[in-house]
Amino acid sequence: MVSSVLITDAVENLTEGLSSADGQQVMDAYAFAREAYADHSMQSGQSALEFSKGIGLILAELNSDAQTRIAGLLAVLPEHNPEAGAQLETRFGVEVANLVDSARKLFRLRDLTGGLDEIGHGKNAAQIRKAQTETLRKMLLAMAADMRVVMIRLAARMAALRYLAKKKEDNDASRHYAKETLEIYAPLANRLGIWQVKWELEDLSFRFIDPEAYRRIAKSLEEKRTEREEFIRKIMARLRQELDDAGIKADVTGRPKHIYSIYNKMRGKSLDFSQMYDLRAFRVIVSDIKTCFTVLDMIHRLWTPILKEFDDYISRPKPNGYQSLHTVVIAENGQPFEVQIRTQEMHRLAEFGVAAHWRYKETGGSTFVAQQYDEKISFLRQLLSWKTDVDDAVAEEDSHKEWVEKIKATTLDDRIYALTPQARVIDLPQGATPIDFAYQVHSDVGHRCRGARVDGVMVPLNTPLKSGQTVEIITAKGATGNIGPSRDWLSPGFAVNPRTHAKIRSWFNGIEYQETVASGRSMIEKLLQREGKTAVNLEELARKLEFSKVDEMFFAAGKEKLNMRTIELALHGQEAVRDTGNDDDIIRKSKASSVTSGAKSGILVVGTEGLLTQMARCCRPAPPDPIVGFVTRGKGVSIHRQDCKNFLEMEKKAPERVIQTNWGTPAPDTVYPVDIYVLAGDRQGLLRDISDVFMREKINVIGVRTQSNKGQARMSFTVEIASTESLGKAMQLISEVSGVMQVKRH
Repeated sequence: MVSSVLITDAVENLTEGLSSADGQQVMDAYAFAREAYADHSMQSGQSALEFSKGIGLILAELNSDAQTRIAGLLAVLPEHNPEAGAQLETRFGVEVANLVDSARKLFRLRDLTGGLDEIGHGKNAAQIRKAQTETLRKMLLAMAADMRVVMIRLAARMAALRYLAKKKEDNDASRHYAKETLEIYAPLANRLGIWQVKWELEDLSFRFIDPEAYRRIAKSLEEKRTEREEFIRKIMARLRQELDDAGIKADVTGRPKHIYSIYNKMRGKSLDFSQMYDLRAFRVIVSDIKTCFTVLDMIHRLWTPILKEFDDYISRPKPNGYQSLHTVVIAENGQPFEVQIRTQEMHRLAEFGVAAHWRYKETGGSTFVAQQYDEKISFLRQLLSWKTDVDDAVAEEDSHKEWVEKIKATTLDDRIYALTPQARVIDLPQGATPIDFAYQVHSDVGHRCRGARVDGVMVPLNTPLKSGQTVEIITAKGATGNIGPSRDWLSPGFAVNPRTHAKIRSWFNGIEYQETVASGRSMIEKLLQREGKTAVNLEELARKLEFSKVDEMFFAAGKEKLNMRTIELALHGQEAVRDTGNDDDIIRKSKASSVTSGAKSGILVVGTEGLLTQMARCCRPAPPDPIVGFVTRGKGVSIHRQDCKNFLEMEKKAPERVIQTNWGTPAPDTVYPVDIYVLAGDRQGLLRDISDVFMREKINVIGVRTQSNKGQARMSFTVEIASTESLGKAMQLISEVSGVMQVKRH
């Protein structure tokens, strides 16, 4: 377990747990460091040698291998003595040199995280900051080709905090350093299963962030320390005696409670210090599950249990797989204490991180990262438990080498984390290019992108990015006409993120729409000039032609879906009939008689003959939908579906105008227009595939409207059907088209 006592001079501990040969290598590295670091100091004022020795000793207590300890001793050497740093590969080998180089990259995060302070205190500042700190943790992992580098980084952070605690400096710099540790490094240690490091990082940081609360809890603990230690000693002695008498082999230990953990529990559950049951806590580790329940029964017979504090995580494991029995009992003197009972295997899995406490303590129960990412982390936690007890046995040596190689190959390589010049972290898929980066920052930055610098060097826009690189996007300035993406960016190799492709396509769709509107405007204005109607109100003209907006009328004219003859008829007060035109064979003219074109609808109005009827556009009924009529002013009876929201509102206001209607026998080949809504993931060929379904089912499409936004396509189709039975099959087939998420009738 990592000691919280400040390190002084225990150099011999650097080799603890190593073979003689490995221990000699570590001591050679220390001798080299002592000479190379001469008279050099860290930014905090601590000598570089003492800082590096602190890293090495922490890594030794974590049972790391010789190469990791050597790299920890030499991690900051290139910054302080570049000449000595250049000798690392020659003196200590490629592996150590690579570890030191990777550690230097991670040390850059100390500068990069300064960007968190620039987020501010706006409405969404807390949410943005939380997302950024989470991304920084992932970035730290992703940048480490060898996961042992993360151990070095965490050990360095602990060594620095120990020094600051020893100096007892209370200033803005130390508070920022502590806050950064709580937000990034302590949760990272928790995720990797380095519990001792996590706890010490939290306690050391907490004393800077809220010194008053820290002192208050520490004082409360100290006041009762002697009494608590005596209580724990007696309980442990009795437990061991009872277990021995029962013939049960078990490890009984006191479970430490840390100041920051106490503070969090008191704050989260609104508890007083005296209500903290687990200040006096024990852990009993046995061989099998049956023995767990035997020990539980024994404890409940020895002391009075508090039933509401009992949790059986063996029969009902936590969602993350954690298993253990938790119980709180009351001793003879009235003091409560907690006991955790588990098997060796359960304890091993918990220590390796299968019991992922960070899900509960850091995010309040929410699943912040994907399950796939969590599964990768579960193995990474295990790397902290391997030891380097390599003896002369060849088999054990080969096994150790295989394990080391497995660890070195373990990375989180499905995402990369690049930075803006302002130190904002951008999360991207593997293989992402500066174009993906630009659009991830902001769509406008992507549209204006004209070039990119990566770590200060100009690169082609199709250059794959790597984690840790700083990317500066060069954007176009000036008139709107000078901006916009290139169609080449949709070609393979320029962008890999589907969101980037969707934003580029959306740009060109918008440009095409504007061009079509401009073309339609020009055509209609020329017609108005020719007809001498330049003073006509365009909004009224659009309403006459059944368009909700003027631009929709211009767009239809530009697409040649609106015939100029139709506009002429409307200008002269004659009935205007919309010409659906032809849209690449997707919208087809119907050979059947549609009720919208004057065909008999086959509707019988009960008790009335010869009454004019019209199909309501809001719900578009079709046989055999249950229907009802509503008598309008001057337009006869409007036919609605019985569940139509508009009809239900009108019925409330004027129930006397509701009239019973039924479907009669329509004229041959009569068809009814209905509207279908489709929600799907946007992709090439989607409209074609859906249209093929209508064609195969011999359903005529008379109108299509599509809109793409954020990678989703929203599509409305107006089709002509003889009855809803034929429509049901078509909707089922459309739901099976690739990418379609929802199909419903409007």
